[in-house]
Amino acid sequence: MSFNDPTDTGPLTLEQFVRALPKVELHCHLFGAVRRQTFSELSARAGHPVSAEEIEAFYTRGEKPVGVLRVLRALDAVLIRQPDDLYRITYEYLQDAWQHGVAYSEFFWNPTGTVRVSGIAYDAAQDAIVRAIVDAERDIGIIGRLIPSIDREASPDEALTMVQWMLQHPAPQVVGIGMDYRENDRPPELFKAAYRLAREAGLKTTAHAGEFGMPWNNVATAIDLLQVDRVDHGYTIVDNPALLQRCIERGLIFTVVPTNSYYLRTLPPQRWAQDHPIRQMLAAGLRLHPNTDDPTLHLVTPTGAWLMMLQLGADIDALRGFMLNGLDAAWMAPALRERWRLEWPVRFDALRARLVS
Repeated sequence: MSFNDPTDTGPLTLEQFVRALPKVELHCHLFGAVRRQTFSELSARAGHPVSAEEIEAFYTRGEKPVGVLRVLRALDAVLIRQPDDLYRITYEYLQDAWQHGVAYSEFFWNPTGTVRVSGIAYDAAQDAIVRAIVDAERDIGIIGRLIPSIDREASPDEALTMVQWMLQHPAPQVVGIGMDYRENDRPPELFKAAYRLAREAGLKTTAHAGEFGMPWNNVATAIDLLQVDRVDHGYTIVDNPALLQRCIERGLIFTVVPTNSYYLRTLPPQRWAQDHPIRQMLAAGLRLHPNTDDPTLHLVTPTGAWLMMLQLGADIDALRGFMLNGLDAAWMAPALRERWRLEWPVRFDALRARLVS
């Protein structure tokens, strides 16, 4: 069933309903969306530096998942070798997202590794990704936007260099910056110069914070010092009620990930849905938007991520809120946002009327 087929009038299961909802995706890493077959073919081309057993392990989502960061590093180190590789994985990701009702996606890419490790110049790499975005919109209608993302395991100078590359090679499909990778000993304040430069240039900003059980201070720093427009993850905000209330009053939107590895590893399976901080964030009234993060490596789709929110305390009405939160948090043209804010609730109501109880 195509999500945008207005001729469908039959009853819908819950999964069909959620899949058909029009959505934006705001928190997805390009290298975490590589299809397994594509990963295998890239490895074969490189002489199998990643064994079949390793690939099997990478694409198996166990009860206590590990290994995602190793996959991302392996792509930079040995598998991504030419701009067309980036074109391929971008186009395939957008194809896959569209199949789950995603009409608009802002996705992350870490240029530092591509340039320094893969050996592809920034402008050539960005051009390949943008070309895939343009082709996917022409071919299937999905709108893609690129967020070059700071690798926080690299130096603050490298982060500043990344923003300078962006300013030297502007493109309308490149809308802002993010920051990801291991947070444990890389607090947000290390990268304030890069964020200042990006803001001064008119770029939008977001950052991963509070992802790996790191303290709420990182979330506060991202908001107050880096002045982000939205927060990725942010789970430990629940440990500071005053900060939580401030974000609720401001209407700041958090892009959350139900399949986040940290909580799948650290919470007992029987308590995961009850003790996950997303449940507390929802109950407090924080504005949330669910996302896939690393869809193929997490073995999750946009449909699956939204369904998991129901396990974490959301109800059907909350899904309407997520839909609108995504539109408000997206760095899209205001006219498009206004149009979809009118059209999507109508679509939601029409689909809900077909939902089988």
